[in-house]
Amino acid sequence: MILAYLGPEGTFSLEAAKLAEPGADYRPLPTIEDVVDAVRDGQADLGVVPIENSTEGSVTMTLDALAFGPPGVFIRGEVAIAVSMNLLLKPGAPLEAVREVRSHSQALAQCRGFLRTKMAEVAVTATTSTAEAARQVSESDGSLAALGTRKAAERFGLEIGLPDVHDFSGNATRFVVLARRMAGPTGADKTSMVVFFGEDRPGLLMRVLDEFALRGINLTKIESRPTKQQLGEYCIFIDAAGHPTEPRMEEALRSVHRHAAELRILGAYPRADQVTSEALPSDTAEAYTDAAVWFGRLAQDIDEV
Repeated sequence: MILAYLGPEGTFSLEAAKLAEPGADYRPLPTIEDVVDAVRDGQADLGVVPIENSTEGSVTMTLDALAFGPPGVFIRGEVAIAVSMNLLLKPGAPLEAVREVRSHSQALAQCRGFLRTKMAEVAVTATTSTAEAARQVSESDGSLAALGTRKAAERFGLEIGLPDVHDFSGNATRFVVLARRMAGPTGADKTSMVVFFGEDRPGLLMRVLDEFALRGINLTKIESRPTKQQLGEYCIFIDAAGHPTEPRMEEALRSVHRHAAELRILGAYPRADQVTSEALPSDTAEAYTDAAVWFGRLAQDIDEV
């Protein structure tokens, strides 16, 4: 089992990957887009990338890669882990010598208050991951520092200059497990989707949301993102409790499709409080777990109606 993750070694993504699929062959890749592409192209069986942080919200690079990239990759699991940010220094380098702090943009945002009040005179630079920032610090002259994990410090031989520098306690990040097929139903599932409207008329969003409310389906996330086509045009990301194979969810999706120009299922998977390696089902019941087959059948049924 080859599992691609946002690397290098020492990232929170690797910790999430080990929780999601213990014993896999873990392959670090430099960007979120690279992980998504590796799964889509068959270079990896699974992929793990961050999708949401409790402090900073959605990881837009992940949302965009799933919503706007070519089809063929789906969310089939999620893992939520506590996130502790530490200021990492080269061994022996004094804190006063730091002239620049580097980390992933999400990590920098999670420590915005610390950087503003404690490192106000220091430059801040975004990197592709927290571990990549740690690697760069290990090769520096001591004037660089990184925001990252204790494991990154161990991996690259760094010291923890200041621990727990994130702005809010309870800081946590949700990661998604990607595959070329969706997971089958477990009874404790979530479906992620993106809705493209294609037109702007009053009440359209309300009609979409009502299709779930009328069937007693709880929506755990609603978020708009630009479609990247023109200014002021948005698509809506929705997480809904349930699996597309459940009758009321399938009925709701049929109805939503009537209101939308396009409905794209991003994945169906066990909720984070249920995810273990055993909770990622094998590829059984192909007519249901193969998202392309399932959604093709759904679209055909709608056209016939």
